[in-house]
Amino acid sequence: MKEKRVLYVSSEVIPYLPETEASSMSYFSPKMVNDRGGQIRIFTPRFGNINERRHQLHEVIRLSGMNLIINDLDMPLIIKVASIPKERMQVYFIDNEDYFKRKATLTDEDGNMFEDNDERAIFFAKGVIETVKKLNWAPDIIHVHGWLAGLLPLYIKNYYGNDPLFEDSKIVTSVYNQSFEGTLDTEMIDKLRFDALDDESVAEFEEPNYINLMKNAVRFSDAVIKGSEDLDPELNTYIDSLDKPTLDFQSHEEFADAYEGFYLNDILNEKEEDENE
Repeated sequence: MKEKRVLYVSSEVIPYLPETEASSMSYFSPKMVNDRGGQIRIFTPRFGNINERRHQLHEVIRLSGMNLIINDLDMPLIIKVASIPKERMQVYFIDNEDYFKRKATLTDEDGNMFEDNDERAIFFAKGVIETVKKLNWAPDIIHVHGWLAGLLPLYIKNYYGNDPLFEDSKIVTSVYNQSFEGTLDTEMIDKLRFDALDDESVAEFEEPNYINLMKNAVRFSDAVIKGSEDLDPELNTYIDSLDKPTLDFQSHEEFADAYEGFYLNDILNEKEEDENE
């Protein structure tokens, strides 16, 4: 992985949120790349239940200050950063008073999904991309974890499709068995259309449930990793039906060589290039 640039975009990362398959791999996979000589950036939402004092988050003034338009509303983007203890890894947090101040992640104290989770997902995707543009950091690979980050492939390939910073970037999405009940806001498709995303590219959001959100993420990705051993059968069948490089489930105790090989050989096609030299 020497000198390779990998951008990790995740809805959850340990140690900032509890351990799940997604939060664990959002820590262990960048650590692997970092340990093997690559360059990484990690982005995650600054949920209100992340303790800023304990984790020593601080605002990055030079990256904050822009407004993102979400459904015709100007929403201020705040960028915070922290370092993972004992690791040479920085984490960038996407923040906004309206979307992320509440002391919870995706559901209220009764387990009900927040009504604005669709807008939070849009804000997160656009916030990450705009911040990476400000950093002028062109990733070789963009690795997406968790459904709240699932709009990133759609926006990279469409809304930001002509941006030269991402023209050589390859997107891989890890799909986990961490879903949600019901649907996001049924007007989500109109909010996506507001960003001039055409009907074909947002067709899955006619019914914005977990399966359709992840189908859209996978459709606009260049490769897929099955992040859970047991995925929803419909989603598993959909992934298998696509002509995309796919890596089967790997435990975090044994994933490192498999991920590195997948990144280099299947996503970046470096094995093929080496043989042609």
